[in-house]
Amino acid sequence: MNYRQGQKKKVFAALSGGVDSSVAAALLKKQNFNVIGCHIKCYNVDGCAEGDAEDARRVAEQLDIPFYIFDFEQAYKERVMQYMVDGYRAGLTPNPDVMCNKEVKFGLFLQRALALGADWVATGHYIRLIKAGRGVERRRVLKIARDKNKDQSYFLWTLTPDQLQHCLFPLGGYTKQQVRLLARKFCLLTADKKDSQGICFLGKVMLADFLKQYIPEKQGAVLNAAGQLLGEHRGAQFYTIGQRHGFSHSNILKNIGMKPHYVAEKNVETNTLVVAEGDTNPSLYRKEVVLQEINFLNPNLITSGAFRLKGVPVLTRVRYRQLLAPAVLCQLAGGRYKLIFSRPQRFVAPGQSAVFYSKDGELLGGGVISSAS
Repeated sequence: MNYRQGQKKKVFAALSGGVDSSVAAALLKKQNFNVIGCHIKCYNVDGCAEGDAEDARRVAEQLDIPFYIFDFEQAYKERVMQYMVDGYRAGLTPNPDVMCNKEVKFGLFLQRALALGADWVATGHYIRLIKAGRGVERRRVLKIARDKNKDQSYFLWTLTPDQLQHCLFPLGGYTKQQVRLLARKFCLLTADKKDSQGICFLGKVMLADFLKQYIPEKQGAVLNAAGQLLGEHRGAQFYTIGQRHGFSHSNILKNIGMKPHYVAEKNVETNTLVVAEGDTNPSLYRKEVVLQEINFLNPNLITSGAFRLKGVPVLTRVRYRQLLAPAVLCQLAGGRYKLIFSRPQRFVAPGQSAVFYSKDGELLGGGVISSAS
């Protein structure tokens, strides 16, 4: 029996305890899906996850849906937390949110849900999922959310076409303001709950403080592009490209008229930081990046003759919420790829994700930045 004949499709809805996932589940319930509320237990530093789990349970109770907790804490430590620590230790700027989506939400959770009889899993991500093409070419594609300020496509580039067959994103066509209004309309207890900020598993713990539990502090030099000593820092691994705070200038160079300084380069082998004065300094910009661990959501892109010969034009971003910038995606030897920007991009950090789109906002894929020049 299919859905049209009366059988409800079963959706395992991830309930984080926040307003977005709560509204996503409520919308699915209203659309007559058989909704199962699921809270994914991950690693958490400051203990705030216990309150979130309780909020998720209470929302499921409000919606009158079953509720289960999936304990992926150990897997999260191994696949996400350790990935982040190892990345910073190596001098990279890893993105744990991307890895969480890949390994946990659309990895372990999706696998477990399907094994338990789910037709789909649903989350509160702001991204649109639509059907494109015709006949045998018909496929499910991801597009930038209606709310450009909340769009989370940047964190979902690792999804595969097979995974998309089992995913629902109910909030893609709504703005955040509309979601808040819906939460109040549904009388959800999370309606006015504040959004979480920063890296999810850290809570209110500062990133540098967390990393210092695994990476020892080591005093090093802060230099300008000419190699002149400006001050000191406590370990190059704790800094990110584009960071403004966390290092000090010497009293000789510190004066009232000095512009802010930003990290332009870091070298964990020599334990040095190179900073640039002013946020428009040319040393903060890069013309191209080499990618690894690339993933394509649109299989037609790989088979394009133009792709193999001269590359294909795309729109791209190398940071979350960055404005889309035109670039050309080229194929290199050894399974690597290169993005050449039409205009140099600022604060490009190896270890971060470079994500690319079509001109109409389709998420085409992405990769991890291995080097920038």
